[in-house]
Amino acid sequence: MQYRGDAQLKRIIRAYDYPIFIAVVLLCLFGLVMVYSSSMITAVARYGQSMDFFLQKQRTSMIIGFIAMLMTMIFPYKAYANKKFLMTMMLGIAGLLGLLGIVGHTAGNATSWFQLGSRNLQPAEFAKLAMIIYLSAIYGKRQDRINNIDKAVIPPIVFLVIITALIVFQPDVGTAVVVLGISGAIILSSGMSLKSLSKLIGILLVAFAVIALGAVVTGQASELVSKERVSRFTGLAEPFSEENAKDAGYQLANSLLAIGSGGVTGVGLGDSVQKYGYLAESHTDFIMAIIAEELGIFGVIFVLGLLGFIVLRGFMLSAKCPDPYGSLLLIGISSMIGIQVVINIGGVTGLLPITGITLPFISYGGSSLLLLMLSMGVMQNVIMRMNLLEEKQKKESKISA
Repeated sequence: MQYRGDAQLKRIIRAYDYPIFIAVVLLCLFGLVMVYSSSMITAVARYGQSMDFFLQKQRTSMIIGFIAMLMTMIFPYKAYANKKFLMTMMLGIAGLLGLLGIVGHTAGNATSWFQLGSRNLQPAEFAKLAMIIYLSAIYGKRQDRINNIDKAVIPPIVFLVIITALIVFQPDVGTAVVVLGISGAIILSSGMSLKSLSKLIGILLVAFAVIALGAVVTGQASELVSKERVSRFTGLAEPFSEENAKDAGYQLANSLLAIGSGGVTGVGLGDSVQKYGYLAESHTDFIMAIIAEELGIFGVIFVLGLLGFIVLRGFMLSAKCPDPYGSLLLIGISSMIGIQVVINIGGVTGLLPITGITLPFISYGGSSLLLLMLSMGVMQNVIMRMNLLEEKQKKESKISA
């Protein structure tokens, strides 16, 4: 009995995807180094803390994140598809997002966090994984009713609209865009017919039109299209112009200066100039600019190469997964990382407006890192069970032959 148990444990351990695991570990460790390098001046000058203030907090978040990842690696992903669990999860996330308006902590003109002692919790981060699990379960488990308007189209869209609206009104448009992008990727991959997709899009357009009207009536629209938010678009066009360089285009101009200064080999780890108060969010939204400045194109390629590897491998494995629910989970998690990378790099390089989306595994942020590690654990659990099933089928085919 002991031998059987040991053999089964070894099979399970071998079934995990170690290339993805190694890529995640490398990104987290590299991110820890870059958080320290990019935040040491900010910690002292702006917050009056020691130089390693953000390093210590990120290290703690990373340890908690790895523990969370190991737990979700072990926990069977199919249990998340339980109807009671799904409803509790979605109602809980919606409740937390709604509660922010009452007891939330405001920073950067957005009420997106709960203040928990010395740490902040951002519910919108966990709304991403909640939507991935919910939509994957609904569309994966209802393949026979995928085009049923009452069962597979309306209920998921109700939650999608509610969650997105609550995030937009924080306001956090960037995260809302990520949630919509993830949801779109899952729905497009679900096998739904074009007719049902067109109905779904129509329902969404009507819903968001109603939300927009409500925003105008309640006065929220003025906050969503405030001068500061509009300036992100005006600064995008000409960040170095005399009018924008000191205001709307200030962050982007300094980001581009950092990238240009780095060149091919960089100015050296720890030797960034832009982190000396020029680039305000050097350890969060604009950490890639510091990587480019200090480590040059090689540092950028290292980060983007590992992130791209995780995303592409996730998509490739989703195509092999025989379980529609598991396949959609892989697509959703891979899409989440890919969309965040595109939005973050787009903002840093001036290809997209600055939205406050962090770079996965690299940027400082406890909620973001915990969410990513939980997601990686779910991904590993899907892959592990897929590999075990494939191994079992191979053995059975050999025996029958």
